[in-house]
Amino acid sequence: MAMKLHQAHQSNLIDPIGSTRPLLIAPAAVAALGLLFAAPPALAGDTGEPVRQYTQSNLSLSGPVRPIDDDDDDEDEIPFDVADVYAELNNTDGDLGFHALIDGDAWKRLEIEDPNERKLLNVNVRGSLRKQGLTELFFESAEPPFDELTPEEFFARFAEGEYEIEGKTLDGEELESTDLFWHVMPAPAEPTVNRQAMAEVCDEGDPNYDVTVTGSPVTIAWDPVTTNHPEIGAPGEIIPALYQVVVEAELEVDGEEFTSVFSVELPPDATAMTIPQEVIELSDSFKYEVLVKEKIGGNQVAVESCFIIE
Repeated sequence: MAMKLHQAHQSNLIDPIGSTRPLLIAPAAVAALGLLFAAPPALAGDTGEPVRQYTQSNLSLSGPVRPIDDDDDDEDEIPFDVADVYAELNNTDGDLGFHALIDGDAWKRLEIEDPNERKLLNVNVRGSLRKQGLTELFFESAEPPFDELTPEEFFARFAEGEYEIEGKTLDGEELESTDLFWHVMPAPAEPTVNRQAMAEVCDEGDPNYDVTVTGSPVTIAWDPVTTNHPEIGAPGEIIPALYQVVVEAELEVDGEEFTSVFSVELPPDATAMTIPQEVIELSDSFKYEVLVKEKIGGNQVAVESCFIIE
């Protein structure tokens, strides 16, 4: 994926050193927006297609039953502050990845199990770092293109249901949270730049290069995303949790090239973002991304495009 999400929330922030580190949603923003498991309201209307809805009473998990341990008291387990597993689709490049963001008390061991109790991740901290402890962990899987791993193969690999995240604190206390992973992906946003349709091809060497040419100020806008992806994943209800806009400018300073990044997270009712003039003055050529994250399972879909200033 060409453009990534930064781990720290960077609303109205220009990266002064041109970092290309992944851009993530800050844990505080995730918790504030309620991006963890929530049961959706009833879907209005009958589309004739099955709709994924999960509540505590109607979700059944397959796989072997874990024996009851009398010493295992759930009331003594500490929940993580953030425990989010989700799929990310780059609709422009055509790839899918499995992501997780976990944050909480300092821990020395962490495990993730799928709904069939198959272990996906096992982290044991060693040495001095074990004494210090870890608090936050983000990872994303490899994201092979669809001609190497189709969406159907991806979703067959990662089952729907509750994923269990367990850990152990530095004091030996148990940490545990669960999070819903489902196969419903939001439809991609269809952004415009100053009311011009997004460019489809941003490679200058491609004969179909169709970069958007515009002037300043620059406003990136989109219609609300309220439906599932028409081609990828399962049908289901989509409730937007947030939108994210990322704008990149390639700069040259003292003979060295680096990428300056502006990013902002916007509430679910937002449909436009005017790029600060300070960002536009950095360059005359830009790449941008518009991402939508849905609320029920936390899945997110991004589209990428480009524009130049004349």
